Amino acid sequence: MTYAELVQKIRDYTEVGSEVLTATIVNGFIRDAEFKIFREADADYAREYATSTFTANNKYLALPNATGVSSSERRALIVRSVVATNSSSVQVSLEPRDDTFITEYNSTGSTGFPKYYATFRENAIEVAPTPSSNFVVEIDYIYTPDSLSTTNTTTYISLNAPELLLYACLLEAFAYLKGPMDMYKLYQEKYNEALQGFALEQTGRRRRDEFQDGTLRLKLNSPSP
Repeated sequence: MTYAELVQKIRDYTEVGSEVLTATIVNGFIRDAEFKIFREADADYAREYATSTFTANNKYLALPNATGVSSSERRALIVRSVVATNSSSVQVSLEPRDDTFITEYNSTGSTGFPKYYATFRENAIEVAPTPSSNFVVEIDYIYTPDSLSTTNTTTYISLNAPELLLYACLLEAFAYLKGPMDMYKLYQEKYNEALQGFALEQTGRRRRDEFQDGTLRLKLNSPSP
């Protein structure tokens, strides 16, 4: 489903034209719906990684922090893992902690190879011990979802879960229009069903290995003869 197709469907389903549901208003529905899906489903499409370098004697490391939404400008929202390369060229996964632990653990500001990391603010992490050298580090993170627009006419969600995006947008539209409650409830149910299927695909089938886990099977109730 393209941007133009989604916009037309929103207006068709609500039976409200562009004189009320302007492009600006509909774009707001779409962006709100994208973030709703993003926060309610742990999906693979928003995963990315970046390679950076610690600065010696500096315990802070900036995250990828571009504010755009194109493929080259993805802002890190959630850090999934931090892997640093030590002086022996061995990759070591740092252990996540909170920032108070980092402060207490390294109250003297000792330096060395980092062992722990914590989110410091929205665009940086801090580590302990403080890096003693410019160690290479790889950050796996979840980024701001790409937005559907006139210039970015398709996204992963619009192509692979179009019904989920549509129902999420209709929820926003009917809330805005103060539409009939029965219609709002209908699309809430449709959204929940579509979200469940999408989540099962993303966190279940996409992350299972059929060689190790086997294929998913449904239990069938057989009546006694």
